[in-house]
Order: sequence, then C-alpha cells, then structure tokens
Amino acid sequence: MYSKIAGTGAHLPERVLTNLDLERMMDTSDAWIRERTGIERRHIAADHETTVDLSEPAARRAIEAAGVRPEDIDFIAFGTTTPDYIFPNCGVLLQQRLGCRPGCPAFSIETACSGFLYALAIADKFVRAGDAQCALVVGSETLSRITDWADRATAVLFADGAGAVVLRPSAEPGIISTHLHADGTYKDTLYCPGGISRDTPVYAESQKVRAIRMAGNEVFKIAVTQLGKVVDEALAASGFDRSAVDWLVPHQANIRIIQATARKLELPMERVIVTVQEHGNTSTASVPLALDVGVRDGRIKRGDLLLLEAFGGGVTWGAALVRY
Repeated sequence: MYSKIAGTGAHLPERVLTNLDLERMMDTSDAWIRERTGIERRHIAADHETTVDLSEPAARRAIEAAGVRPEDIDFIAFGTTTPDYIFPNCGVLLQQRLGCRPGCPAFSIETACSGFLYALAIADKFVRAGDAQCALVVGSETLSRITDWADRATAVLFADGAGAVVLRPSAEPGIISTHLHADGTYKDTLYCPGGISRDTPVYAESQKVRAIRMAGNEVFKIAVTQLGKVVDEALAASGFDRSAVDWLVPHQANIRIIQATARKLELPMERVIVTVQEHGNTSTASVPLALDVGVRDGRIKRGDLLLLEAFGGGVTWGAALVRY
C-alpha cells in the first residue's frame, strides 16, 4: 500500500507588497532584493485574515481536485508556525470549517519551513498503514504577523499564503520515500523569540519585538549543505539516479539556495518549479504552493518523478521523493 497525491490546492491573500513598496518603507532597493533573494513581490494577509482563513480555500481546491468531498476527509495534518490560537490547533479549526468527518484526527505541527514535509510524511504513514483513506495535508502561514518591518534582512523575505494536498491509497508508488531531520545546535541561527512558558515580565521586556531573527549567511551555508545531503539520501534510499528526477519542487526561501540544490541534482533551472519571485518565502506554505502552480500550469504531469525539499528554523529539514 502506498499513498498518492490525488489533488493539490493553493490560496494567496489579495494584497501584494512589491519591492518598490518596500523601498518606500526602509533602506533597500528593488535591485538589492532581486539580486540577493530573487523576490519581486509577496502577498500579505489583510488585518482580518488568519492562518486558518488562508488554509480553507486552499484545502477546498485540493479536495475538489482530488474528486472527493470534505466529509470524506479522515485525517488532517496542518503545518504552520503562525497558528490562530495556542489551542485549539489549526487542524481542528479547519476540520470544523470544512465540515469533515466528525472524530477524524486533526492536528498541527510546527517545524518552521519544513512543516509541510513533516506533515506529509506523517500522513503518508497513516495512509500506508491503512489508518487513513483520505488525508488532507496543509501548509499555511501569516508570517507578516511575526516580521519586523524595520529589519531589512528579514522584512524583504517573508510572506503569507497556503497550500494543500489530498493523499489517497494507491497500489502503485506515489509518495516513494520521506526523509526528515533536525539539529537544535543551530537553534539561534533562525528563530522567533517569545513563547508561553518564557513570557515572564523580565523576558518580555528583553524581547520587545517578537519577530523573526536570522543569521542570514550562516543559515545559507547550513541550508545548502543539509539540503544537498538530504537530496542524495532520498535518491539513494529509492535507487534512483539524479537524471530520473523530472521536477525539483523546492522550498522557496531564496533563489541562490534553490540554484545550489539544482546544481547538486545536475538539473537545469528549466526543470525547477520557482515561485519565489511571486510569493516570497511563505515558510510551510511554500512547497505546496509551488507544487500547485506546477500542476495547474501543466508542467507537472501524472507519472512525473518529483523531489520536494525544505529547510527551516530549529533547524529542521527534509525531502520527499514523489511519483505524481
């Protein structure tokens, strides 16, 4: 028994923030941002929009594409770093919104930008074990809520959006293998200060701006190294050569990291799904967003071999080899 991606979906907020808009907000330029990140514009949630608000239309589109109904969903894994509440979790909130099967497992997972791959790996195991027949996997973020708009190093990167897939059982390989990793020794390279158990008055005073903090150069080096290793790991575990990969669907963090991973695979950029210029870094949402773009514009076709990968704060990283 395998699990297979039966449908994909995505959703972006209406508001678009361009590099030119950022020029008017801080000491930066369109050329500087493009050269270092590849980003041209990003979508930002409206004040009334939450992470679950963004996830609902993405989930509904994935459900429709899979040819199933919300009441057929029997498992929900929701990746996010920016939940609506401390609890209930976003998976439960989405379950109620969609009208899914009462009693089906629904939970959130927080592994920063790797969250979708972690959620995908868990859902895949449930389908393979026969414990789920129709699993919904979501990545959704409102990173603009934890972005310091005075910090040029991070403000130009992060954005909001949601993506989703539906997994169904299959006799033929779909999700061929998943590979997850973490290394807490690098926890201070990419993080967001603040938290429930740390929110004492003294701590809160020392962290007046609860926003993403990043040591950019160090994160870049770690990401390129670990993503290169996990790409090799995924191919070796499944017995595929690099040339067998039809499409790389990477986390859309930075065009230079994407290019470095493509070189590792010896893939031309024409076989890489790149949306960073339009979406920015949407963290957990970026891989399913890019996947949905590639599927809906016709580049990714049934039978294609995909390599999905992501790297996030913590640090965490992972990859999935998928026969679409």
